[in-house]
Formats: sequence, structure tokens, C-alpha cells
Amino acid sequence: MFIDFLNFCFRKPRMETLVTNHINDSIPLEFILLGFSDQPWLEFLLFVVFFISYIVTIFGNLTIILVSRLDSRLHTPMYFFLTNLSLLDVCYTTSTVPQLLVNLYSTRKVISYAGCVAQLFVFLALGATECVLLAVMSFDRFVAICWPLHYSVIMHQRLCLQLAAASWVTGFSNSVWLSALTLQLPLCGPYVLDHFLCEVPALLKLSCVDTTANEAELFLVSVLFHLVPLTLILISYAFIAQAVLRIQSAEGRQKAFGTCGSHLIVVSLFYGTAISMYLQPPSTNSKDRGKLVSLFYGIIAPMLNPLIYTLRNKEVKEAFKRLVARVFSIKK
Repeated sequence: MFIDFLNFCFRKPRMETLVTNHINDSIPLEFILLGFSDQPWLEFLLFVVFFISYIVTIFGNLTIILVSRLDSRLHTPMYFFLTNLSLLDVCYTTSTVPQLLVNLYSTRKVISYAGCVAQLFVFLALGATECVLLAVMSFDRFVAICWPLHYSVIMHQRLCLQLAAASWVTGFSNSVWLSALTLQLPLCGPYVLDHFLCEVPALLKLSCVDTTANEAELFLVSVLFHLVPLTLILISYAFIAQAVLRIQSAEGRQKAFGTCGSHLIVVSLFYGTAISMYLQPPSTNSKDRGKLVSLFYGIIAPMLNPLIYTLRNKEVKEAFKRLVARVFSIKK
């Protein structure tokens, strides 16, 4: 299935599709991404902001990955899943921000058809993967706090690997299906996307046929990957809250809330923006809202995640200090 999907996505456009932009079943050579071209005075400022955000995102997430893998004290399920989240965020932003920066800097704001397909596939895959991975991380916290004596037995290495693999496989499987459904639609020119990336809602607007079924499928997928994991997360934290309130010492309660606080903030940022994008009815300002929400959960949230985990997590900060001290001792 996946091979057929790739063959379909990257097949060469027929000669007749290059002659006109108004033939059904045409495959364009490229798309125009309008992005923020309606506000050209903002483009340079946005370029600077997004460039800095991208550097911070890459540095912050790679730092968490390195610290978690190089410090033996962080070889626990919690930091294993955090490493997966950081890797996901690095790939997530890299799939969109470089192209966005090029278009903000250039007067010709285009993306090739192959680039659009790749961006669509990766963006869908990683978004769905993060939905599942955040639910897995909440399950890890649930076991750690509600069944602390059985934690090492339940969350053994094999189970952690299986849960992480299930998150990635589920996300990419969803992307194969949803991307194929979107890309098989015949497109009518002009091939202009009123967005800064290739996303399903923007591509559906270019279709020459009725997209009601595709919109229903997108809504179903959004419910499946947003509301279901979010419900499981809320159930987990309801049990966690009960367990924490039964802890006698204030120090113990504070430590338990501390280990969950960072994850709750990340969940709120990600699910809040994603649900407002995909599960709200369309409105007159849905176009601009879609851009802003995509910016937040595709660029801003991945930048904030490592900051949230490092600023609120004493173990990560101490591990980072040990890593820095080790590096300087080697240099001496």
C-alpha cells in the first residue's frame, strides 16, 4: 500500500496538464503558498522570529535528547518517552519551517508538488504520532504515581519500546490513508494555497469535485486522534489527582505534581490549539485562524516543550549541568 501511495504521489505530470490549469485530474508542477503575502510589511519580522524560534527548537530538543541518552540517571521510561517527543518536535518543525523561511525571504513563494506531498505526509504523520505519544506519557505517569511499587515491573523496557513504536506506526499509518484520500482528488487551477504549508483543509479547497466525504473523514480522524487520547489523558490525571491527594507529606505531593505539571502544560498547549483548528465549525475568519493555530502547534509549541521540561524539571537541569561540566573537563 505504501509503495503504491508513493508511486501515485510522485508520478510525472502528463504533458497536457502543463498546458492548462483547468483540466481535471491534473498534477501541478508546483503550488503557490500565499502565506503572509497579504501583509508584506510583516514578512521580515516574521522571518526573524521564526528563524530564532527554529534555532531554539532544534537546540532545545537536541539538548534534551543528548542529556537523556548520555546521563545514566535519566535512563527511565519517562525520559525515554520525552526523548521520543523531542525527536518528533525536531522533525515536525523541520518539515515546515525551512520552507516557510524561504518563502518569507523570497518574492516567489512556491513549493514543488513533490515537496508539498512530502510536507503533507510528514506533517500529518507527526501530528497524529504526538497525539498518541502524549497519551502514552500520561499512562506512564499514571503507573508511576498510582502504582509506584509495581512501576519498574509494569513499565519494563520491552513495553516502553512497544508503546513508542505503536505511537509512530499509528501516526504514519493514519498519514498514508489520509494523504492518499486527499491527493487522489482532481485539482483545478490556479494552484494557490492560502496557507504557509500544505495542509489537508487548504488542499481540499483546490479540488474540482465535492469534498464533503473528505471533510467528514478529516473530522472523524480529528476526533479519533484528538478527543480519544485527550479523554484517556484526563482519565489518567483524574486517578493521579486522587492518588496525590492521599499522600500525607506536602513534599511528596509537590514532587508528584512536579513530575506531571510539565506534561499537563504540553498537553494543554498541543490539544487546545489542535482541537480549535480541526474540531471547530468553519467561520468567516477560519482562514486566518487556521494559519495562526498551525503556527502555534507547528512552530511555537515544539519550541516551548523543551523549555517547559527543563525549567520545571530539576532532574533535567542537574543532568544538563553534569553534561556541561563533563564537556569542560574533557577540554581541559
